Amino acid sequence: MDNFDKISVTQERYGLYLMPTMSRIINFAGYGVEEVSAQGMFVTDHRGEEWLDFCSGYGVMSMGHRHPRIIAAAHAQLDLMSMSARVFYNPVQAELAERLAKLLPGDLQYSFFCNSGTEAVEGALKLARLATGRSGIVAAENSFHGKTLGALSVTGRPLFRIPYEPLLPGVTFVPYGDIEALRAAVNEETAAVILESIQGEGGIMVPPDGYLRAVREISKACGALLILDEVQTGLGRTGYTFGFEHEGIVPDIVCLAKALGGGVMPIGAFVGTPAVWQAFRSRPLIHTSTFGGNPLACAVSLAALDVLKDERLAQRSRQMGFLLKNGLDKIRQRHPISLAEVRGRGLLIGVELTHARYGGVILPEMARQHIILVYTLNQPKVIRFEPPLIVEYEHIFRVLAAFEAAVTRAEKDLGESSKK
Repeated sequence: MDNFDKISVTQERYGLYLMPTMSRIINFAGYGVEEVSAQGMFVTDHRGEEWLDFCSGYGVMSMGHRHPRIIAAAHAQLDLMSMSARVFYNPVQAELAERLAKLLPGDLQYSFFCNSGTEAVEGALKLARLATGRSGIVAAENSFHGKTLGALSVTGRPLFRIPYEPLLPGVTFVPYGDIEALRAAVNEETAAVILESIQGEGGIMVPPDGYLRAVREISKACGALLILDEVQTGLGRTGYTFGFEHEGIVPDIVCLAKALGGGVMPIGAFVGTPAVWQAFRSRPLIHTSTFGGNPLACAVSLAALDVLKDERLAQRSRQMGFLLKNGLDKIRQRHPISLAEVRGRGLLIGVELTHARYGGVILPEMARQHIILVYTLNQPKVIRFEPPLIVEYEHIFRVLAAFEAAVTRAEKDLGESSKK
């Protein structure tokens, strides 16, 4: 079977057995090839051609694709056992819980392991209701916390929520970054405030300085818990180990996933303080997961945390992110017609377009250069730059050059010029 026949078969299978419309989306974006293998910064397609990954699987590949130390840890654990019998002590899970407790600031001590960020959010919401005896939740407009029923209920994009309504009652949405709106929404019926340290899918929205500190104070004063969703911002992505460390606060519950699995295994976790975890003590079986905390995922996660520390990836994110963001901002200054703003922290950076139509040229042009870039899910006017934290200078320079060429092409094709 030649390459053309091979990709045709896969497209046909998408149409018959998966989401038929996904083929149109994949092809429109310029990604109409099969992924076959990956290593480090690159994905290799069925033709043997390499693609430079500046998306990281939406933050999953923070340590790069198939990091040798993480793959070795997976192989070693597979030689012992992969899934838990669920009736004995699981030492790998216990070690990972201890490691997270020591890594996280403050008294975030107790972990529950699951299989995704969405599941982590679901568990955090349940724990908040259980611990406070309240049912109200305050969330942010334009947020993204997942698409299962509970997580979707606190996701601030109506496009995703409306088809599944009615969702969980008692959820109030406020503008992200507006502390007075949040102050007005939090009351004695609020179980928790749930926020992202930076809104990732919302367009890489960085909160105003002091916002998270004020949220911490308001929630505490009202007896409400603060849940911070660090699924995308956690584990070095923003230049600190955790995104909330930029403001020196500690939430009551933090949600983790994506990079926690080292790009090798799916794993999520929500971690809480002893005061919050007290609600589980008398009812340890009230929230469980068959696959959560399995030895294979936990062994991989331990190796990922080793890589994060030993390779100083948080510091690297800060250093390389400064270079990438500055380079993108210089391009924005040369192309004010098409590029409105560059924002972000570390290696989580968004470029907002003046009009979404420019993205329809820019992203396929980047794909033509074999560079993987995507929109943010809630805001199609924003292109995200989210490479693995192992990114090198040469990769950044290549992407900057290709991006400016793509922007220039978009302006030309749409009949506009930044010189006008």
